[in-house]
Amino acid sequence: MISNDEHFQTFMVGERLYLRKLRISDVNGNYYHWMNDPEVTQYLESRFYPNSIDKLIEYVKEKIADKNNIFLAIVLKEKDQHIGNIKLDPINWIHRRGDIGIIIGEKSCWGKGYASEAIGVLVKYSFQKLNLHKLTAGCYALNSGALKAFQKKGFEIEGSLKKHSLCNGRYVDVVQLGLINPSKKESQIFG
Repeated sequence: MISNDEHFQTFMVGERLYLRKLRISDVNGNYYHWMNDPEVTQYLESRFYPNSIDKLIEYVKEKIADKNNIFLAIVLKEKDQHIGNIKLDPINWIHRRGDIGIIIGEKSCWGKGYASEAIGVLVKYSFQKLNLHKLTAGCYALNSGALKAFQKKGFEIEGSLKKHSLCNGRYVDVVQLGLINPSKKESQIFG
């Protein structure tokens, strides 16, 4: 297993963006504002709790210190602008799987494919560098942008939890998605 600090030594680079270690200093900027914008957080569980700078700093410190977590800033190359966050959390090293969560906080960047590009970069890293077997994700069925972003990168819908979460005063379905490492074959594990 690679230590958490080693994960962050290598920048993960896409066509238009890169992923880097989320820094405590990021909390004082746009990240704090995103987490307190009801439109940005409408599909996040964190919308139910106040997000002070101190609480966000504590959260970031916990995630950075957790060896079963990779928590990264999504940054546009051209402007060196932090536009969102993506995480692989938790990583189960025994079963070789991890769950992806993502937020594009900058509303001006919505609908431009940045989420799917960031997902693609993290998928490649997870399969090629971490040697994970499977990645999962979940999102509200109402969140068509997230569904499209994950499906664009090969994630398949594996199931739906009916009327599972409260959103805007009503219960909604939560869609479960998964992607198996295409280079892994059963014969490699058992044969």
